[in-house]
Amino acid sequence: MTLVWRQVPRALHLETSSPRILKMCPSLSLGASWASVTKLGLHTKPRMPPCDFLPERYQSLAYDRALEIHRQHLSPMVTAYFQKPLMLHQGHMEWLFDSEGNRYLDFFSGIVTVSVGHCHPKVNTVAKKQLGRLWHTSSVFFHPAVHKYAEELLALLPEPLKVIFLVNSGSEANDLAMLMARAHSKNTDIISFRGAYHGCSPYTLGLTNIGTFKMELPSGMGCQSTMCPDVFRGPWGGSHCRDSPVQTIRKCSCAPGPVGQGGRLHCHSHIFKCCGLCASLCVCVCVYCCQAKDQYIEQFKDTLNTSVAKSIAGFFAEPIQGVNGVVQYPKGFLKEAFELVRERGGVCVADEVQTGFGRLGSHFWGFQTHEVLPDIVTMAKGIGNGFPMAAVVTTQEIARSLARCMLHFNTFGGNPMACAIGSAVLEVIKEEKAQDNSQEVGTYMLLKFAKLRDEFDTVGDVRGKGLMIGIEMVQDKVNRQPLPCDEVNQIHEDCKDMGLLLGRGGTFSQTFRIAPPMCVTKPEADFAVEVFRSALIQHMEKRAK
Repeated sequence: MTLVWRQVPRALHLETSSPRILKMCPSLSLGASWASVTKLGLHTKPRMPPCDFLPERYQSLAYDRALEIHRQHLSPMVTAYFQKPLMLHQGHMEWLFDSEGNRYLDFFSGIVTVSVGHCHPKVNTVAKKQLGRLWHTSSVFFHPAVHKYAEELLALLPEPLKVIFLVNSGSEANDLAMLMARAHSKNTDIISFRGAYHGCSPYTLGLTNIGTFKMELPSGMGCQSTMCPDVFRGPWGGSHCRDSPVQTIRKCSCAPGPVGQGGRLHCHSHIFKCCGLCASLCVCVCVYCCQAKDQYIEQFKDTLNTSVAKSIAGFFAEPIQGVNGVVQYPKGFLKEAFELVRERGGVCVADEVQTGFGRLGSHFWGFQTHEVLPDIVTMAKGIGNGFPMAAVVTTQEIARSLARCMLHFNTFGGNPMACAIGSAVLEVIKEEKAQDNSQEVGTYMLLKFAKLRDEFDTVGDVRGKGLMIGIEMVQDKVNRQPLPCDEVNQIHEDCKDMGLLLGRGGTFSQTFRIAPPMCVTKPEADFAVEVFRSALIQHMEKRAK
């Protein structure tokens, strides 16, 4: 559940009196560099959209006391954002308020977790009602909330994905999915992409292929990584490869085609170089083929032929990689990869922890955007709008295979509180057309961020679908080397000081991750783009000095 945060240094010495203006603590001298930052912040400050919510006055733990407790008693891992980590106090829909009363537009949703909005009134009402009725039982007893929720969730999944296992977190869901794959296939080896994040439990660490999370101790046995088909940073890919309103600016590695397009067209049983008139003259159905996809499939075949046994347990894939910086694959890749895995006796697992529940806009589930049908789907995060809840959905056949091997039991999975909240979240997504909003506002925002890529040399790539967006920062667009971490940190900090909270991702923490609650509006998207642009201008001016 943690980002690549260990590369973000913390110097806990700044004090923020406003989310848009920096000032130093009285005990520190005001250096020339910080004075220039303050001046830049003043002349580039975008106007924050209004919010009619008034937070309660903060009357809890003093910041210094919280900092002392954190240093002495909480995890020693450096995981907090910003030079002075925010002490958050209250949330309302897409807004967060800190202990000093400053307001922030939340564009990371607690690591892509708050789906319908912080403290959504309907979800709050349902949670309070259930809290007063029944907190907890377990699966050895029936209660209506679990059966109601199972029916509602499974109605949103295609046949034969009709058996649900309720658990508490994404790591736990993927842990169980690994067990299912091995129980059903009676094989051991599981493949996942480099750059994948599937959890931090001892079992799922084998699937997670980001160096920050790797250990020197044995863990995750039987897992093998394969090349991530990243059309921006990988060896192949170009301007027509991914399912996004915004494509890379790399020259396409496909064979020459019509103006501005690479690849070849498949026309019934014929294969020919497109003349450029096909769209207007050809009466048959033509399907665009991506050479980059073919190259990455060859790499996937190489993994199957060299790194795993002849028969495998399965393959895990996020429809869009989250922690790695919203990385998208070439169109058609997953469909072909799934076929190859099934030929080896393996099952295909779609990790929808970050992509599910309408966030991608065009579809409710990320796997649908790839036109594939997984054997197992894992989900968490947005499923409970921040409440600890997760699920694994699979087929009757695979569920029976697990039952023959073990008695699976989960004390808290499917508890009354989680299921009541889960049902409320599904109702809100439907009633408020959150998926449609993700499509409309997300596309609008993607296109606006893409203009910044054209304006600034350090913005290497803008990508994503719906309200799952990545902005990858580079030293220059030719070599695509990551922008140094300290420079990305400062852009991140400047955005916060202007009232915008962004996420981070990528192998070098070089990508800004944007995933606001699905209730976000276009005026708020405009504000976010203005803030990010102002932060880039500040960065450019500092570089010039």
